[in-house]
Amino acid sequence: MRRKRRLQPGTLVACTIAVLLAVAAALAASIGDEAPRVEPLATLPGLPGEAPVLASPGLPEDQARAANAAIPFVPGPHPAAAPFRFRGTEEDRARATECLALAAMAEAGPSDQGQRAVIQVVLNRVRHPAFADTVCGVVFEGAERQTGCQFSFTCDGSLARRYGEPAWLASRRRAEEALGGRVYAPVGTATHYHTDWVFPYWSPKLDKIAQVETHLFLRWPGYWGTRTAFSRVYSGGEPDPLSLSGSATEEPPAVEPSATPTVAPGAPAISGGELVMRDPSGRANFVQLAPGTGEAGAMELARKLCGPSGTCRVLGWADRAAIPATFPMPASARGELRFSYTRDPAGAEIALFSCDHFPGLPREKCIPRAR
Repeated sequence: MRRKRRLQPGTLVACTIAVLLAVAAALAASIGDEAPRVEPLATLPGLPGEAPVLASPGLPEDQARAANAAIPFVPGPHPAAAPFRFRGTEEDRARATECLALAAMAEAGPSDQGQRAVIQVVLNRVRHPAFADTVCGVVFEGAERQTGCQFSFTCDGSLARRYGEPAWLASRRRAEEALGGRVYAPVGTATHYHTDWVFPYWSPKLDKIAQVETHLFLRWPGYWGTRTAFSRVYSGGEPDPLSLSGSATEEPPAVEPSATPTVAPGAPAISGGELVMRDPSGRANFVQLAPGTGEAGAMELARKLCGPSGTCRVLGWADRAAIPATFPMPASARGELRFSYTRDPAGAEIALFSCDHFPGLPREKCIPRAR
């Protein structure tokens, strides 16, 4: 029988120290390997204030689709977002449900998968430090700024449109399910998306991870696109969506047909319509479209009016009496809007049309039918 060798006290202490040092070194190496390199938010592409679905000016749809197709999807796996944990009052839940349902319907139409994908992006943003911390705040983010809305339907007059009640019930049900923790896994931690027929300047700088119907879904590269970055805890406090959309504001008077236009000095001469006024806040140009002005004529008018660069918006009506005096637009003016053009600071643009009056356009070019 072999006798066990007893370590001397000095030897035991030395061994213990050596083990602790080895563990500390391994832990430090592990931390060094895994610690995220956090890029400052200000340096990331596609930040709030840069409208997320705007296209390069003049880029034809087929070229935009080709440009998007040339960018490969980032290899997976792409972890799904964590279930959303709702903490708020019943009023918070009602407002969040309404804002989610509105965004889903306006952005994706009646599509089940499309709506769930949009809803997931909204909830991803709510939990990310780069965006507003409420559902309605995310949906209407940017509506008060000249740089444009994060979701174009909140600024282009679409809020005046209406859907059938069965479609609304279905959209609200999907919103309620997501607020209750249901996750739409295919879009992972995406915080951005755009249709495949536009090519935003920031799109190549993000990780393209999924496509749902005609929408491409993207996340920030590096740490800000990981689940760890979605650290904000939702705590309610949903603002009233009517106050965010401007619908609760008293309607400003419309410009009468005989009123003298308030045109800024030096405004360029345009064809295809008449510049009725430049909004005093600088947020838009209001024009009356001439009878017979088509899609190409409206675009030419807007580009001529906006000049070669800078943020610009042009909103067009056929009936001069429907043109409002300023923002926010009253419901009557939103309902009569025929043409909406927006260009962001980077020169990207998007144009939407009332497809009741511009027949033959694809659905993605129509002003969405919102409530």
